[in-house]
Amino acid sequence: MTSRIVAVDPFDLVVFGGTGDLAHRKLFPALFRRDHDGQLTDPTRIIGVSRKELDRDAFRAEVREALTIFVPKSELEDAALERFLDRLDYVTIDAVGDAGWDDLKTLLAEGLDRVRAFYLATSPELFDAIAHNLKKHDLISGRTRVVLEKPLGKDLASAQEINAAVGDVLDESQIYRIDHYLGKETVQNLLALRFANVLFEPVWDSAHVDHVQITVAEKIGVGSRGGYYDTSGALRDMVQNHILQLLCLVAMEPPGELNADSLRDEKLKVLRALKPIDDATVRTLTVRGQYRSGAVDGQSVPGYLEELGDGAESATETYVALKAEVRTWRWAGVPFYLRTGKRLPSQVSEIVIQFRETPLSIFGAAGGFLAPNRLVIRLQPDEGVKLYLMIKDPGPGGLRFREVPLNLSFADTFKVRNPDAYERLLMDVIRGNQTLFMRRDEVEAAWVWADPILEAWSRLGQPPAAYTAGTWGPSAAVALIERDGRTWHEEAS
Repeated sequence: MTSRIVAVDPFDLVVFGGTGDLAHRKLFPALFRRDHDGQLTDPTRIIGVSRKELDRDAFRAEVREALTIFVPKSELEDAALERFLDRLDYVTIDAVGDAGWDDLKTLLAEGLDRVRAFYLATSPELFDAIAHNLKKHDLISGRTRVVLEKPLGKDLASAQEINAAVGDVLDESQIYRIDHYLGKETVQNLLALRFANVLFEPVWDSAHVDHVQITVAEKIGVGSRGGYYDTSGALRDMVQNHILQLLCLVAMEPPGELNADSLRDEKLKVLRALKPIDDATVRTLTVRGQYRSGAVDGQSVPGYLEELGDGAESATETYVALKAEVRTWRWAGVPFYLRTGKRLPSQVSEIVIQFRETPLSIFGAAGGFLAPNRLVIRLQPDEGVKLYLMIKDPGPGGLRFREVPLNLSFADTFKVRNPDAYERLLMDVIRGNQTLFMRRDEVEAAWVWADPILEAWSRLGQPPAAYTAGTWGPSAAVALIERDGRTWHEEAS
């Protein structure tokens, strides 16, 4: 089976931060793959922008080197690579001053009739200056789109400031706030699973679902991101955006139709229905952790403070577990257990829908324990869906039951390369499809819920609990779910 490639019209994409890590690691590999598969059409151009003094040839050499690192050698066919590199150009620009902007305007004048997208892969502190310079230098048209990378603020006030600054020069329909988790194949399949099949929607509620778990676990530490991460922490870095977006897709009502605003309207309702966590409940509903030295995959790794270096002291959390509740008729009383952390045993992102137990077993003690059904949606790695059911153990001698999964592995079923999330999202920007991007009120509603947790932690003044690298976080995270008579779902990756 092959995926269907639909070419897009020629466009100009300007990447601010074009010499940075995100551009090298994600953006240029994603664009190369779309070009390799025939989705980019001539005379599409990709223009790198940064403060770095480079000419076009030096920039192309830099991108070539990045592609050899981040794209498998088997995909780097000479003709495809040269075709992609020929699309590249470069301009040196002072984002907060006037230097270089006229050069960019001259370069873009060749494609006035094309979609013109500006990708701001920079620090959020530069979003205001870049947006206003785009307006000042007459670079915004009706076909202009601007992509904002996270983090969109560190709290509600800063998020509102960024949104107001960018919204001052751009219409909301031109702003694409990216969350790469929404571009993952399995995340979109969650919508298909719910709304394209009659099987699950009738049991997708508090009468049939016991609880929901969302886990985003990383093996890696903070590494070279220590400086940024120490001002952020796991709640800001992962929960406020990625995990809450996943929760919204699980808990939202069916939209009237599948368009950007209908979908985002329903997600916004979920965010506004989240039960607040404040000083009175933060001790019982949240757990913070920080990893110490240990072993991951048999390799010794340093602790968080050691990675920060120079005898650092920090109360920044590298692990968070939360018990959330969505106060709607569909979900009242159903706990949503959320957890994320670094230096955990597995690199895994998944959603677990745990259904309720059967109301009565007719089989007696001889059949054994009847495990409740579970739906496990794996985002990474090995993207797929598993539905755990009870079946009779084969053989004579009565009814004995065993739990087995019905396994839909995307790799085994479709036999095609799964496009990276950035590949899909970049093409959606060019097409003008905002369905998988966050709206301003969504971002701010997520901060309205997250801010009181951060403030309560600050007032509590309690340092994050230590956990050994290579374990599943602090013991308090186990207690968080087990005191409700439940356990975390853990499966070998």
